[in-house]
Amino acid sequence: MTKQELVQKMQDAGAVLPGKRVKLDFGGEGAIMLDGQANQVSEDDGAADTTIKVSWDDWQQMAGGQLDGMTAFMTGKLKVEGDMSNAMQLQGVLAKLR
Repeated sequence: MTKQELVQKMQDAGAVLPGKRVKLDFGGEGAIMLDGQANQVSEDDGAADTTIKVSWDDWQQMAGGQLDGMTAFMTGKLKVEGDMSNAMQLQGVLAKLR
């Protein structure tokens, strides 16, 4: 799946937290903004309440079920900056993508 396909899938699934801005930062691969204020998902980069940093490869493994999100966090493959509770709520939102 490309990043553009992921953005569209997230937009279609309504993968946002109401009133919150959460950024998925894939490093050199760019970012995806889950903007619960504007109720949209885009490839914009900017200020967010919570930033989740993960490599694109690790994200693909998590999406495919080969890597558990908690394991990724505990092993340092996934890092959270900002409001940790948003990251925890995001688990349920991202479950809509499966």
